[in-house]
Amino acid sequence: MRARGHQGIADELATWNGELLRSADAAWDGAWYRRAYDDEGRPIGSAANAVCRIDSLPQSWAVIAGAPDLERMRVAMDQVDRQLIDRENGVVRLFHPAFGEHDGDPGYIRGYPEGVRENGGQYTHAAVWVAMAFARLGDAKRAWEVVRLLDPIRRGADPRRLAKHRTEPYVLCGDVYTEEPWAGRGGWSWYTGSAGWLYRTLVEELLGLQLVEGQLVIAPLLPEDWPGFTATYRRGTTTWTIAITRGDERTVVDGAVLADHRLPLIDDGGSHRVEAVRSGRGKT
Repeated sequence: MRARGHQGIADELATWNGELLRSADAAWDGAWYRRAYDDEGRPIGSAANAVCRIDSLPQSWAVIAGAPDLERMRVAMDQVDRQLIDRENGVVRLFHPAFGEHDGDPGYIRGYPEGVRENGGQYTHAAVWVAMAFARLGDAKRAWEVVRLLDPIRRGADPRRLAKHRTEPYVLCGDVYTEEPWAGRGGWSWYTGSAGWLYRTLVEELLGLQLVEGQLVIAPLLPEDWPGFTATYRRGTTTWTIAITRGDERTVVDGAVLADHRLPLIDDGGSHRVEAVRSGRGKT
């Protein structure tokens, strides 16, 4: 709205946004955010619950949406790591524990067996958002770890995980089961919008190449074992070869230093060389 000159509408939306974030922050449960409330006002996704004690969605989206309390976000994502990431089976649970036959009426998800799809399984959209949230916090180690758990190529290269997964070794699945005897088994392959989210997380949050109003912002979050990488970006008739390395911050385009590290994407039909030196810590 501001870019279109609608300042009044933009101010009103900004006010609503702040009110919504403050209201959502009131769902803090002590170490993570609650998921919801039932018709009687009882919390879901609370430490007081026997099932669905913690759900990844409100934790990840507190970070992605920009909740007002940074320390709460960090504490909540620590709990996601401790309670929802199953490294043995290579899955990231949506919530835990799952709803059983006699655990109230949470809606249609109880139609799935325990640990399948939304009922406490890995719902891959949500798993990708966990990686995105760690990246937004500048936590390269855990962001890359989650991405590598989800990566179908890495899964396909691991005979043990592949034997459990039982789906194509090159396709991201919509969900992965988390309870025995099916823990690690994939479901709904070839059918998930989470592939697009994973692509965006890799390119924008981890490789740190993000389009912002006609400019390319370069802010990579490099894993510890990467000295850097090279990317080729084509826009219109112009090609940009971007070499990213570690070191003191600077951005050089065709020999000229950029002051703000934002690459203006002028389509002049040429080929340009970009040298971007970064600390590897991303935006934070």
